Amino acid sequence: MRVILIEDDQELARVIEKGLSERGMRVIHVDDARRGLQSLVTGEHDAAVLDVMLPEGDGFSLCAEARRQGVHTPVLMLTARGAVEDRVRGLEAGADDYLPKPFAFPELVARLRALTRRPPGLVDELRTFADLEVNLRTRVVRRAGRQIGLTSMEWRLLEFFVRNAGTVLDRASITAYVWDDNHDPWSNMLEVLVSRLRRKIDDDFEPCLIETIRGAGYRFGP
Repeated sequence: MRVILIEDDQELARVIEKGLSERGMRVIHVDDARRGLQSLVTGEHDAAVLDVMLPEGDGFSLCAEARRQGVHTPVLMLTARGAVEDRVRGLEAGADDYLPKPFAFPELVARLRALTRRPPGLVDELRTFADLEVNLRTRVVRRAGRQIGLTSMEWRLLEFFVRNAGTVLDRASITAYVWDDNHDPWSNMLEVLVSRLRRKIDDDFEPCLIETIRGAGYRFGP
């Protein structure tokens, strides 16, 4: 796994780089926002670990700009900020997950692996819902003929919806698939992610495909 670490705390960066390298990951360390964005846009990475407080910018703006430039690399925000509003801001900027400092290193590793895992044995299959087309192997998504770019977490959410179309899915099952079994199903991160996906595949289109079932969860399909 190729990981880009964008962190200006040199001591913490050395610890993370050493720990990830010992687990077979190749780590590239960048310590400011400008070079971090350049590396994200031009390099090939399987995941990014991104601090919020950085020289020459901040992690929120960096992540948002990377997404605007078409970067789909899974992003884990790593910061001392633990407030709910900061977690939401990070997700709105396009981050896929959020881990506040201080953290347990095994959790960092587990979250990175969860961000990059792929369901085994996918076949080349195209699923169609109204004018939405989802290819489960190539991950190409189109609505009304227009290709739609998704982040890693947005894709995992859509994939889970597609594979369970027509079924009411509760929060626990969704969060366990998109994140992991230890993720809090009652945090508002799920609502943020659903809102992001809705803006891309439902806004300005008819019919709406993501339905909120009050007190139960979500249902996907026309």
